[in-house]
Amino acid sequence: MPMVGATPVISTEEVGARLRQAVHAKAVNFHAMYSSVLGGIVTDPAYMVLPLDDHMVHRGHAVFDTAMIVNGQLYQVDAHIERLLRSTEMARLQLPYAPAQLRQIIIDTAAASRQRNASVRYWVSAGPGGFGLGPGECVTSSFYVMIFTAPPEPERSYAEGLKVITSTIPIKPPFFARVKSTNYLPNVLVVMEAKDHGADNGVFIDHRGLVGESSNMNVACVTKDGVLRHPAFDAILSGITVQRVLQLAEQLVAQGDLRAIRVADLSVAEARDAAEMLILGSSIKVAPIVQWDGQPIGDGQPGPIARKLLALWRADTTASDQLIPVPYPTD
Repeated sequence: MPMVGATPVISTEEVGARLRQAVHAKAVNFHAMYSSVLGGIVTDPAYMVLPLDDHMVHRGHAVFDTAMIVNGQLYQVDAHIERLLRSTEMARLQLPYAPAQLRQIIIDTAAASRQRNASVRYWVSAGPGGFGLGPGECVTSSFYVMIFTAPPEPERSYAEGLKVITSTIPIKPPFFARVKSTNYLPNVLVVMEAKDHGADNGVFIDHRGLVGESSNMNVACVTKDGVLRHPAFDAILSGITVQRVLQLAEQLVAQGDLRAIRVADLSVAEARDAAEMLILGSSIKVAPIVQWDGQPIGDGQPGPIARKLLALWRADTTASDQLIPVPYPTD
């Protein structure tokens, strides 16, 4: 093997073997990937790689979204694709394919994975072409889809509730909060800061002192007089899960468990004084927050509205108009 100093120069023939050697134990959770660079789907984790000159890698000029496979059906994939298209427009990215083809690729990659329950994440990027700043050098935009399984949220999150802190990490400006780009450094730092303080997650507070969102989840509360409150969506990401949960919550209003639903600016004082506080997202679904900055929310125990909303969400994933069957191979 030729060397340059102490560093080997790897031949083309050796690359495949080296890629396989580099596959780590957690890659067992990576089931299928579509790459527009390859023009197809791979199921070998060794080849689930990106070109380094893709602007998603070195400039973060890309957007993404995540749907779910639940019991062999894609849940809310169309809503997630619609948000991906909005993010694509905001980030001034060109689609490599028509939206209908993007949708079909997502469905086909889910089928190739053969997974009955998994996450479905997909990206649109400015694409490969160099290491400059502007996308003018990119030869074409790129599209990637990944089907993977992640560890389930611990049952204690629902049975015991979560602890949060007020994050010191600055919240993204409204424009960048509303576009779901691959720049998630603030989100990562929020989680790390929370863990440093023995909490599960953090809450962004905006420059007005109002409740924003959590790391990659939305935050809501139930007031003591029975109003489900959620911050306005003009300065935070419009979560697909929370939007659906707000729709489902109308059932609780109809049966008298809630008095009303209000989406508007939410002060820190009102949230701290709530009977219940909730965290909502595609990975955690609906979970109760029982402590904020060391102080209990309500009686410090998971509340009934959190349980009922989680039950409504789970029912929605088994029988609703939000489901698309995955056409798995029959061989």
